[in-house]
Amino acid sequence: MTPQSRAQAGPDADDATVIQLSRHEPEQFTVLFRRHAPHIQRYVVRRLGPDAADDIVAETFLLAFRQRDRYDPARADARPWLYGIATNLIGRHRRAEVRLYRALARTAADPVCEPFTDRVDDRVSAGHAGKLIAAALASLPAKLRDTLLLAAWSNLSYEEIALALGVPVGTVRSRLSRARSQLRRTLGDADPSALTEESQT
Repeated sequence: MTPQSRAQAGPDADDATVIQLSRHEPEQFTVLFRRHAPHIQRYVVRRLGPDAADDIVAETFLLAFRQRDRYDPARADARPWLYGIATNLIGRHRRAEVRLYRALARTAADPVCEPFTDRVDDRVSAGHAGKLIAAALASLPAKLRDTLLLAAWSNLSYEEIALALGVPVGTVRSRLSRARSQLRRTLGDADPSALTEESQT
């Protein structure tokens, strides 16, 4: 390996370069972990609570490391790939996720619902809105919940969510529309803008 290629593995290298270099120098993969693990951790904590998060994050990066030879080097940003792996692993804990949301619906503790409640209509208290949102999330079918929460909590575009879930962009848009409609019905008088993340395009 040339000195120039070694320099590319630094903190400014894109994810694809880091992954490619890690195929011959496995220690390079730690750059990807340091870069993305905190974001994946927050996403998993919001989905499953803190107890399962460490294990899911560790398994996400272990699987990514093992599958790095299959990574498409044309994709400079590995976030959709990593969020996709994490979301698939979360799928093994669907019952725990639904139990968490049902508990939040009873208690109005808001670590999961906090990003939504900032913009809820003034007529509804944040605690009440948190209960409603948690109950609504618990009632969503898994595919709709995965899509909605990736849109809300990952900062991925619709195209990147489609990559993460392995579905067409049109499916992402359709699932988001259905999820938001169902949440609006559950939330009643809460401001629908609390459930939309229109920054994604």
